[in-house]
Amino acid sequence: MPTTTLSSPSRDARAEPRGNGLAVLLLAISAFVIVTTEFIIVGLLPSLSRDLGISIAAAGQLVTLFAFTVMLAGPFLTAMLSHFERKRLFVVILLIFAGANALAAAAPNIWILGFARFLPALALPVFWGTASETAGELAGPERAGKAVANVYLGISGAMVLGIPLGTLASEAFGWRGTFWGLSGLSLVMGAMLFLVMPTLAKPPRVKLAEQAKILKDPYFLGNVILSVVVFTAMFTAYTYLADTLQQIAHIPAGQVGWWLMGFGIVGLGGNWLGGQFVGRGPLLVTAIAALVLAIGVAATTLLAGSPVWLGVALAVWGVANTALYPICQVRVMQSASHAQALAGTLNVSMANAGIGLGAIIGGTIILHWGLPSVGYVAAGIALLAVLLTPLVVRLKARAAG
Repeated sequence: MPTTTLSSPSRDARAEPRGNGLAVLLLAISAFVIVTTEFIIVGLLPSLSRDLGISIAAAGQLVTLFAFTVMLAGPFLTAMLSHFERKRLFVVILLIFAGANALAAAAPNIWILGFARFLPALALPVFWGTASETAGELAGPERAGKAVANVYLGISGAMVLGIPLGTLASEAFGWRGTFWGLSGLSLVMGAMLFLVMPTLAKPPRVKLAEQAKILKDPYFLGNVILSVVVFTAMFTAYTYLADTLQQIAHIPAGQVGWWLMGFGIVGLGGNWLGGQFVGRGPLLVTAIAALVLAIGVAATTLLAGSPVWLGVALAVWGVANTALYPICQVRVMQSASHAQALAGTLNVSMANAGIGLGAIIGGTIILHWGLPSVGYVAAGIALLAVLLTPLVVRLKARAAG
């Protein structure tokens, strides 16, 4: 896992930081394409399940497959590849995404589609674990913070806008057309990075065992477990949001993408709020955002019969949902006494554990209790996260003592 800090760019990047602005922008756009590939499946589940002749719960396990692959492979692969030259690494990752999305577009059944989702899931955490650090190196110490924020904007934009954009595209071109589009975008971004991004000095090899000592810290582990619970709550409901809008709120299929777009736009505001308030106390802000999430998710089901109140409930849900992305990342990284790069990647992996668990729980609830129960179960898990935060605070006090 790379340990280069944002204040210590490589020698090559320090030489011409002003000429690397386009490369940082391309990294941000690449982040958008890559993370959109992960989350796009949520918006495609209804049409994909109909086309392949499988249940919505079975289709939802594609979310689980991707998330668990990221969870299990992320830290190991990132550590193994952390010393590779960044330009070549990113180009290869984007080529993998181009090929995998093309395979998904042509998949004749759920098994081939599952394999096409497995391949990019191996590469995504490597990109996510190194892109922000590389952006800081490219920009130089004075502009590092802004460069990293730009990359995270691409990631956040994918999380909240990639799904609705893909849903709208699937209405126009079909779910296969959406994957073909992502394949083309991945290929274009790989070519542009190859042409524009400078070659950076190779990062030094760092022993993973030295960084892994943070895994002996109960306070750090408590924060990681809290992230798992938070993301489980988020994706128990979010995985099946498109289906909820169609089946419970009776939104026409052609309009679902626009509702998801509104959810995403509101979510960008939540991303900004999370970044603004997390400095006031990451654990406190986590508890508040999880409580708001519980209210929004439960209210969405309760108020589904009224378009106006449904919009209000979705706005509350969207703000809390997206605010929790930066809140959890900052909270876990700050809880690490050292090896913050590893801490950040472990949070991404554990967040994906929560995403996968959420998809499993939501699918199980649909099979046994029906779709309307999903929101209430998700709200209950969010309240569990609220109750866990005082326990993590106690771990912090013990560590300080």
